[in-house]
Amino acid sequence: MPLALLALAIGAFGIGTTEFVIMGLLPEVAGDFGVSIPTAGYLVTGYALGVMLGAPLMTVLGTKVSRKRMLMLLMGLFIVGNLLSALAPSFGLMLIGRVVASLAHGAFFGIGSVVAADLVAPDKKAGAIALMFTGLTVANVVGVPLGTLIGQSLGWRVTFGIVAALGVAGLTGIARLVPDMPKAEGVRLRHELAALKNVQVLLAMAMTVLGFGGVFAAITYIAPMMTHVAGFADGSVTWLLVLFGLGMVGGNLIGGRYADRALMPMLYLSLGALAVVLALFTLTAHNKIAAAVTIALIGALGFATVPPLQKRVLDQAHGAPTLASALNIGAFNLGNALSAWLGGLVIGVGLGYTAPNWVGAVLAASALVLAFVSAALERRDTQPGTVLADPVPTERRTTVPH
Repeated sequence: MPLALLALAIGAFGIGTTEFVIMGLLPEVAGDFGVSIPTAGYLVTGYALGVMLGAPLMTVLGTKVSRKRMLMLLMGLFIVGNLLSALAPSFGLMLIGRVVASLAHGAFFGIGSVVAADLVAPDKKAGAIALMFTGLTVANVVGVPLGTLIGQSLGWRVTFGIVAALGVAGLTGIARLVPDMPKAEGVRLRHELAALKNVQVLLAMAMTVLGFGGVFAAITYIAPMMTHVAGFADGSVTWLLVLFGLGMVGGNLIGGRYADRALMPMLYLSLGALAVVLALFTLTAHNKIAAAVTIALIGALGFATVPPLQKRVLDQAHGAPTLASALNIGAFNLGNALSAWLGGLVIGVGLGYTAPNWVGAVLAASALVLAFVSAALERRDTQPGTVLADPVPTERRTTVPH
């Protein structure tokens, strides 16, 4: 694997850290600005909305420049946003800083996925994407717990200052290690938009929303579930999230490895197993050891779907993959928001803290159904005599030299 992937992974590590570390620092931020915890929660919601809106917006703006230059500009935006958060004199300005940083998120992973895939041979593309996403998963194991500890000990502003420094490291690495990969000639915004007419691209995005949404239906409410149902102390939640992060790292690498060999079977296995494990979590949540093992498995199975789903989008949007790839990152965040809302809904009607696990199981099972539908449509379209729809004219396709 080329060193350029390390630079992308460093950027992903910084982005993953800033996305999730705020959850552990909400009390400190709320106290400093004199706002309530629910109000401070807008820092999480604002970031998620910024990712969803920023993914297509920044990708469209990036069609005019090379992918390397766009990645550098996105890391610059990330640095500015986190510096603004670290230095913000008011809650409103910090919220603006969070939104500014979030605008880089979707486009970075979307464009980065395309670049990572173009850096390696065709049979190693999913592995390359997984290596870049390793930065995001490691952030949940190292960056988020460490950032939370630093923020609680030295102040949350120090944490965001360090995250901005990670952005500088990522920017430097991209500038030095990522080869100059010019934008594909002849591919215009209308071709990127045309790729979204492909049913297979839309199915892959729907699988992303439902499959990863299943994960966050459970994990969003992990703190009350583990303290009130499993009987863990409040301080144990951080280490349970580390277990979740370790599972994410392992699942991401395994998903990338086997997606290059058998992409759809990998999706069947990971989504099916995820649905089963989430359903079982309603039972294992009552036992500390079983709950800890289940949390790690949810992380592993959830992130085992990420490389194959991202590669599926790239494969189906061939010739114009950048916007589709970025929108798929937004789909992850849409799944997070949808599942968190549904999980809160079932708790709110009195079904208990384990009820979101059933929501997650249903979402993951729905994603599995879509995977079978996608495969069936693909088999039908590849039958002899079938004319395949191609959203991008053949003569306009280009490949980036390795």
